[in-house]
Amino acid sequence: MSSLNWPDQDSASGFIEGPDGALEVDVELPRHEPRGFIVVAHPHPQQGGTKDNKVVYMTARGAREAGFATLRFNFRDTGRSEGRYDAGRGEQDDLRAVRDWAGDNSGLPLAGLAGFSFGSAAALRVAAADGTPSLLTIGLPVAYFDDGLPRPDCDWLALFGDQDEVIDVQASITAVEKLEPAVDVQIMEGAGHFLHGRLSDLRKRVEAFWAHR
Repeated sequence: MSSLNWPDQDSASGFIEGPDGALEVDVELPRHEPRGFIVVAHPHPQQGGTKDNKVVYMTARGAREAGFATLRFNFRDTGRSEGRYDAGRGEQDDLRAVRDWAGDNSGLPLAGLAGFSFGSAAALRVAAADGTPSLLTIGLPVAYFDDGLPRPDCDWLALFGDQDEVIDVQASITAVEKLEPAVDVQIMEGAGHFLHGRLSDLRKRVEAFWAHR
């Protein structure tokens, strides 16, 4: 198990110290000098979600095309990450560990947090608790928030597929649209939860969101 250093090449993979054991992390750099870094969190680890999920990968690619370094990682007890699944609580601390490691080792500022499904809930909770310059959520499941959705003080793009078959998409859209100040809610018509056939559209929307930040 090799420790991860901030890459002097285009990408690097390895492990960092997490709150419940080592976390598996991929760091990828844009073509030019990074403007900052963005951390992308994956879907539910007990339902097959990993850092290599296609939506997660394409979200990171869009962020790099906007000029940012990206970090994809496996939550605890996923892939080769150590630790035990913690129903979304400890996973927020995993996200913080990756964020803090990048800040300490890259010399770059945090530019934003992103997540897909389960990962979007973790990113939202961390953004609300700690702050972040920007937030991108994809397929956010409102059912994870019994106490109501928080509204972080940051730019927030919330993407949904209107044919999402995994979450209660209309309830989730409605809950986000009620927040103040208004969130940028974008509906991908005809898209399911995993955005099959729509990944290029996703990448373009991600790049556009972060292009001028």
